[in-house]
Amino acid sequence: MSIGEGDGIDTLTMRGRDYPSIRQFTVFLENRVGQLMEVVRRFEGTPVRIVALTISDSTECALVRFLLSDPEAGREILERAGLAIVESDLIGVELPAAPQPILEVCTALLRAEINITQVYPLLVRPTGRPAVALMVDNIEHALDTLATKGFAAIGEEDLKQYDQN
Repeated sequence: MSIGEGDGIDTLTMRGRDYPSIRQFTVFLENRVGQLMEVVRRFEGTPVRIVALTISDSTECALVRFLLSDPEAGREILERAGLAIVESDLIGVELPAAPQPILEVCTALLRAEINITQVYPLLVRPTGRPAVALMVDNIEHALDTLATKGFAAIGEEDLKQYDQN
């Protein structure tokens, strides 16, 4: 059983925040053929879905970043596999129906002086619209800024609801 699951403890409070975010898991792998497949296969036969994935590789190692439909269960799977993982909070944002939706998101955050350090698309669309995950230097300020500009945030609960459909 994961911490916060059925024990009456609010996991949002435990994580020290009450804003919607999405946990990213970064896994360090040797840069060898088949390493990614071994990690991805860990989710086979489980209800946990990979909802976003990006890889940064060098000659010696690769950093694989995952967003998962159920971060608690996903962490347990990765830990049981003995993988070195790092957890980070990202924000998810629905893209507007506009000719250059990423430009609109970037413009809103730039005007608020918020730096984007990572961005990648969600493979699933919990609300039926395209969405991206962003790592920013100030999550709360970014979420407030985007909400003020009319952007819709996507959180872990949205990804869990997708998993149940």
